[in-house]
Amino acid sequence: MKSSLLHQMTTEELQLKLAELKSELFNLRFRHATGQLENPLTINVCKKDIARVMTILREREMGIKRDVQAKA
Repeated sequence: MKSSLLHQMTTEELQLKLAELKSELFNLRFRHATGQLENPLTINVCKKDIARVMTILREREMGIKRDVQAKA
């Protein structure tokens, strides 16, 4: 997920997205443990998405403003 898209979301939307990603990570770990996960790299992608969302939420808590422009 692109961080520019995340910066456009509201704080409430980000919190919902974070909960969704954490649930997805749980399911991916469960599927990996049972041997049903086809691509284990999706776990890393999910973790990075969680980190991006948490970073943006923390920036907003601290009042840090970023000038983010969508790259074409």
